[in-house]
Amino acid sequence: MRYRSVLRDFLATEAAGGIILIASAILAMLIANSALAPAYFGMLHLAVGPTLSPQIGAMTVHLWINDALMAVFFMLVGLEIKREFVDGHLATWTDRRLPFIAAAAGMVIPALVYLAITRGDVDLSRGWAIPAATDIAFALGLLALLGKRAPTSLKLFLTTVAIVDDVGAVAIIALFYTAALNWLALGAAVVVFGAMLAMNRIGVVRARWYLIGFVMLWYAMLLSGVHATVSGVLAAVAVPVTRTPGAPDNTESPLHRLEHGLQPWVAFAIVPLFGFANAGVSLGGAEAALAPLPLAIALGLFVGKQAGVFGAVWGAVRLGIAVRPAGTSWAQVYGVALLCGIGFTMSLFIGGLAFAAPEQADAVKIGVLMGSVASALAGCGVLYFSGAQRVTGSSD
Repeated sequence: MRYRSVLRDFLATEAAGGIILIASAILAMLIANSALAPAYFGMLHLAVGPTLSPQIGAMTVHLWINDALMAVFFMLVGLEIKREFVDGHLATWTDRRLPFIAAAAGMVIPALVYLAITRGDVDLSRGWAIPAATDIAFALGLLALLGKRAPTSLKLFLTTVAIVDDVGAVAIIALFYTAALNWLALGAAVVVFGAMLAMNRIGVVRARWYLIGFVMLWYAMLLSGVHATVSGVLAAVAVPVTRTPGAPDNTESPLHRLEHGLQPWVAFAIVPLFGFANAGVSLGGAEAALAPLPLAIALGLFVGKQAGVFGAVWGAVRLGIAVRPAGTSWAQVYGVALLCGIGFTMSLFIGGLAFAAPEQADAVKIGVLMGSVASALAGCGVLYFSGAQRVTGSSD
């Protein structure tokens, strides 16, 4: 038996999951601005577990989702990254060139826009990375709704840019959003990670042993002060992959099997749960949206992302460093650059790490929602009309 192509399966699952994520986020906002708001927020802060780490206190519903379930999300991200780098569309430096350039500019420019608007406010500068991320599920969900107006090469380009973007987001979380370190726990995490790498080297291929190691690594990371979700990416690095050029659906590859197993749970349960738990915000009026924090996030996503991604692609093509995605117009590339401004899941996640105060957390949600919605509407509009032109045979 052979699985479907991992890439086709990934695009289809992420697209469908993105549509469910959109619905769960809308539902959360409706509930948060209704008579059910007290029950919604009370449920999120309900303690349903022991105190696993003195630094974060008793485990609440919100913590289980953000610190535990999202570690599984990051493990899938890590598996996708490793697959693409070892056996996929980022396996050679030629393949990596354009996504790396676009993703790097798409992270730096939004951060600069954010810092320019906050004008060096020390209290707000901690949020510089919030507009630097792209929500691949949300963006691919919208591309799926556009059908043939969004060619496969655009979806592949968006996927690879978002995967490289995820590498940067994980590095940012590990380096800049780490609490005071517990060196004993960090040492334990290193030992567990080393044991997982050793399992890989000696030929252990059963996924259960890597999942057990992942749970142990997660707990050690939780105690260490490094955000626990980083354990997901590290665990993925240790999972063996069988190189299968031209046939990326080989059932003998442990990484591919584990990725197939996790995809539906992440796409249809974990990410929508995260959206539902983190998108709920009381919309208090226009003045709240124009405050420096939400405005900086919104403009970082909407202005910074499109400028960074599109500018980098245009420059790389003009300089002969890379070529434009096959079968696309510049208008379509610009539309995808706009969609890269949908930062939803990653932006909300980083925002939760950057700001703990309730009023700042709400401001982050408002800014992420404004920037993501504006990017989604503009990107879909550009792709819809530019795609229609190409369908009817118009030149760009």
